[in-house]
Amino acid sequence: MMKFGSKNSTNTPIKCTIRLLDDSQLLDSEFQINEKGSSLINRICEQLDLIEKDYFGLRYVDSKRQRHWLEPSKSIFKQIRDMEADNILFSFRVKFYPPNPFRLKEDITRYQIYLQLKRDLLHGRLYCNTSEAALLGAYILQAELGDFNPEEHIDNYVNELKILLKQTLQLEEKMMDIHKNELKGKTAAEMETIFLKKACVLDTYGVDPHAVKDQRGNQLYLGINHTGILTFQGSKKMNHFSWSQVQKINFEGKMFIIHIILNEKKQTIGFKCPRGSSCRHVWKCAVEQMLFFTFPSSSDVPNVVSGGGFFSWGTKFKYSGRVEKEILEDVTITRESPTVTRVGSLRRKSSSEPPTPSNLVINQVAGFNSLPRSLTNTSEEYNTSIDSSNQIDNSSVLETLLEDQEIITSKIEQEVHHEEILNDHLLIDFTTVTDSPQLIQSISNQLSGQKHIETTAIRNSGSSLSFLRQTLLPVIFALFMMVLIVVIVLESDFDFIAAIRKAPEIAAFKKNYYEPSKDFLLRRFIRSKIF
Repeated sequence: MMKFGSKNSTNTPIKCTIRLLDDSQLLDSEFQINEKGSSLINRICEQLDLIEKDYFGLRYVDSKRQRHWLEPSKSIFKQIRDMEADNILFSFRVKFYPPNPFRLKEDITRYQIYLQLKRDLLHGRLYCNTSEAALLGAYILQAELGDFNPEEHIDNYVNELKILLKQTLQLEEKMMDIHKNELKGKTAAEMETIFLKKACVLDTYGVDPHAVKDQRGNQLYLGINHTGILTFQGSKKMNHFSWSQVQKINFEGKMFIIHIILNEKKQTIGFKCPRGSSCRHVWKCAVEQMLFFTFPSSSDVPNVVSGGGFFSWGTKFKYSGRVEKEILEDVTITRESPTVTRVGSLRRKSSSEPPTPSNLVINQVAGFNSLPRSLTNTSEEYNTSIDSSNQIDNSSVLETLLEDQEIITSKIEQEVHHEEILNDHLLIDFTTVTDSPQLIQSISNQLSGQKHIETTAIRNSGSSLSFLRQTLLPVIFALFMMVLIVVIVLESDFDFIAAIRKAPEIAAFKKNYYEPSKDFLLRRFIRSKIF
């Protein structure tokens, strides 16, 4: 195994795996240690024949289970340095959902948006009522199975397919009825168009929920898309702050803060995130979405800084890439639209369900980090989220949080399963593993030895550097600035400072502390050298 930072790692390409929007599709790629994120993103878009690549990005999960978008302008190595060099997984995802997918210039780009929305529906991020869920599900059936065929589609043929997060018998019957009676003769391209028209007007279009709490301690989910910042309690939309209302976005520690103008009055609204790292991630997502959809040109985008304090540097964010207006006005795309190669692979329930989370992960995500979803037969709402007071369905807790790091179980993905087991070992159900001594020994061997020692050393080194940068250096800098200010006040000849020196407190400080300290330093370090 090659360890990051070793002598051989400088010139040796680092291998990585890219998971595409259909989980059954994987790409093997590599990057150099000094290569920037934009280079890898461009390479993946070229392989997918995408020109309108600004809407897409690569996402990864760090060693602390925090999700990140790979920043195009920064070194890939510096962003993922705490990950194991032999086990790097990126997920290709839609980062900026276009407000109107039909303003995109190429069908192949729209098809990727369709795949993302189909995935959002499956993982519970695209909220909708039962009627809308049945319609969207039926559109997917027609697009990928074709016309209803009584010889092939017998009994409840939808039951074994995974289309919605929670499929009840009632929903499956509605989907089959629409598929059988209303969509005959529609092609895959036509159904994808109808699906996009329906999905892009939903409140949760383009929303990736972030778990937060309001000032009263109520559990909420924060959504950010092209329209602004939204809050949801369960599946109910509570607030919508449009980008025209938002004046400033910043964070302090775990608090995500929005400064808005509402009814001609300035207001500040704060939301508490589970950790400082997750708050920083929400802030970056909000800033990027706001800049991408509201600025006329990327050259007008300023650098943004937030999260700084007396003992910390703060977080500086530099936007990279084009904004939406520049993409829509781009007239250089003149090629003939490439042929769309459709995947058409509806997943079986048995292969799409993620492994049962371990007790360790459940404890970590309970409350803040959990994104629970449920479907109730008695309600007209297709609830992809439940109230925090209700019991969490552990089988779906991690589907949104850790969807980038699910253990792969399909036949195509089994080839890279051995490379991902270390990165996903927290997802193993240890209550089941304890009945299999052979599996325990296998996992123990994989997590031990030289790989485990080297990874621990890297992370310990990173923790030490982080402590030095965030705590010790700011303290030293603050002390230096205080001393510098004292010297300027007590030694300079400026008139306005001379008035300050006449204050009794300043004069007493100079006589009792400053002059004795000054004399001591002069005797100790300067006069001793002269004589």
